[in-house]
Amino acid sequence: MDSYDAASYGENIADVYDAWYSSLEAPAVVDCVTGLAGKGPVLELGIGTGRIALPLSARGIEVHGIDASEKMVAKLREKPGGNDIPVTIGDFAEVGVERMYSVIYIPFNTIFALLTQEDQLRCFRNVAAHLTDDGVFVFDAFVPDLSRFDRHQRIGMAAHDPDAVRIETSMHNPVNQTVTSRHVVLTEQGTRLYPVKVRYAWPSELDLMGRLAGLRLRARWGDWRGGPFTASSTIHVSVYERE
Repeated sequence: MDSYDAASYGENIADVYDAWYSSLEAPAVVDCVTGLAGKGPVLELGIGTGRIALPLSARGIEVHGIDASEKMVAKLREKPGGNDIPVTIGDFAEVGVERMYSVIYIPFNTIFALLTQEDQLRCFRNVAAHLTDDGVFVFDAFVPDLSRFDRHQRIGMAAHDPDAVRIETSMHNPVNQTVTSRHVVLTEQGTRLYPVKVRYAWPSELDLMGRLAGLRLRARWGDWRGGPFTASSTIHVSVYERE
């Protein structure tokens, strides 16, 4: 993991990403962003293989993207309409684009791919600089559940298919709020490891980052359909606007 950087996750997982995560609720994300977008344009941070961007584009919304992984973007380009979406290759915390956007969004916990509090705050600040006056920043993130770990470790079954077994192994660092994981895939042909590293943050911490960046919380839901956020929610969808 010593060489793990902003591109590592996507570069390693690009070939299997869509197959592994096909169950993630892309339609609800697309509906939500569509409702917030107005006339657009919108920007996806961590656009990856285009699972959200392509359906949005098909609805007539102008979509741009940023991603650090060239392999993930190559998968996007292979899909119908994938060549029509402008993508900047780079660290999405920089928000390295010139346009202003009505919505900047990050689906599927990807904000936690920024591995320090400083990078997460930098992302908020750069997002704020690229929102239109009435624009919003929206993302989903898991609510940290430290009970998942036993002595800051976890081993669990992620998938059990006829020809493969996928195991997740994780180490938790409570000081830095990081979780370092490997997905271990066992097949008759051998073993393959997929590294993942995240830096989690509590909803209140994210709200403070927003305030420091000049953004305030407009809404917090328990899912992308706008359901209530409660003490039992495992994820939150948070919408920020300019102060």
